[in-house]
Amino acid sequence: MSIWSKKSIPQLLSEADESEKGLKRTLSSRALVALGIGAIIGAGLFSLTGIAAAEHAGPAVTLSFVLAAVGCGFAGLCYAEFASMIPVAGSAYTYSYATMGEFMAWIIGWDLVLEYALGAATVGVSWSGYFNKFLHQFGLEFPVYLSKSYADGGFINLPAIVIVCLLSLLLMRGMRESAQLNNFLVVIKVAVVLIFITLGWKFINPENHVPFIPENTGVYGQFGISGIAAGAALVFFAFIGFDAVSTAAQEAKNPQKGMPIGILGSLAICTVLYVLFSYVMTGLVPYTVFKGDASPAATAFKVTGYEFLQTGLIVAILAGYTSVILVMLMGQSRVFYSMSNDGLLPKFFSEIHPKFRTPWKTNIFFMFFVSIFAGFVPVTDLGHMVSIGTLLAFVLVCLGVLVMRKKMPEIPRSFKTPLVPFVPIAGIVVCFYLMYSLPLESWIRLFVWMIIGISLYFIYGKKNSKLNNS
Repeated sequence: MSIWSKKSIPQLLSEADESEKGLKRTLSSRALVALGIGAIIGAGLFSLTGIAAAEHAGPAVTLSFVLAAVGCGFAGLCYAEFASMIPVAGSAYTYSYATMGEFMAWIIGWDLVLEYALGAATVGVSWSGYFNKFLHQFGLEFPVYLSKSYADGGFINLPAIVIVCLLSLLLMRGMRESAQLNNFLVVIKVAVVLIFITLGWKFINPENHVPFIPENTGVYGQFGISGIAAGAALVFFAFIGFDAVSTAAQEAKNPQKGMPIGILGSLAICTVLYVLFSYVMTGLVPYTVFKGDASPAATAFKVTGYEFLQTGLIVAILAGYTSVILVMLMGQSRVFYSMSNDGLLPKFFSEIHPKFRTPWKTNIFFMFFVSIFAGFVPVTDLGHMVSIGTLLAFVLVCLGVLVMRKKMPEIPRSFKTPLVPFVPIAGIVVCFYLMYSLPLESWIRLFVWMIIGISLYFIYGKKNSKLNNS
């Protein structure tokens, strides 16, 4: 048995064929774009923008978003080629299985837990914080011991657990129902983002954008050019999610056409919104005001005098967080579904509900797994773990395109990454640069997480692999 065994493209395509036991194809191209937007616009935009401006880039946080978008754009083009060529659930895990072999596929599948499961937990905690702010608007208070973890002065973060459980149950019910809720939430939050940009634009004070790139303090990452890079590494969390579209390949009506549209369309729309949003936000008030502020968008919007829209802004943020959690939970369940189908995980994770045709047992497992992190663990540092895990996945996908173009140029591709090898290599370089800009602690946690995953592969996955035991 070789740990480098690869799956052939015909084998992967045969697995994607719909059958009575397979996942149900219900998602149109428009639904896939909405799915991507649902995953992208959330905690990163509404919370991290202010932190990146105050601690790293100043008004040039707009350029940080552009730099992060460039890295995501390179990776997105590579994702789009793979998704149109191999329309199978599992995202980067499946692509790695075809290009770099089983062991690397396991590594990337295990790595995606950092992005999807821990990402959902992180956003769940943020959702809880804004939910308490929403209650406060009506004179209601949620008890501290039921709204924060023990390390944060409470006992259990009950709102975070409740939202994770409700969305997990919805995912068990079916992808069509989940997509309908996501579409509704996307309309709400995009509308409020547009209102913020439109109303806030006329209140911009040009003096708040001077200097646009504050002078570096002498420390790497504290303003200047290096501050823009450090800000990009931080706000990169705001772009996480467009790749989750690729996990729904087996539930797309026309994946060869719809997957590239969903991935690149959602990324392009969100990039434009992010640049405009950050430009307006740093123009309304001095960027120094955002230091230590968990809700910078609400703080900046007070300058406009539209106090009555404060509640609407909080509702939009809650909608944004809800759709992010929904798509993250969906993406994680589809990755484990694929890994279980390959024998690398127990059969439990790939069992499909006879009526709803969803991997319901996987949804139940991650409902409890994510709830534990969201309810009992302070997840302040998990944002960096999520970012470094995602960046590693992007690097491997870009590398995979180079391998496939070299070894399998004859495979039909309904979408081709342009300017190969420049685009994949540029994606690898930019993503590694952003990884370099993350704290050392993030690298240590990634290393420990990978050691655990590699141990599980040799204890269970290698012995039970269907490919190696066929």
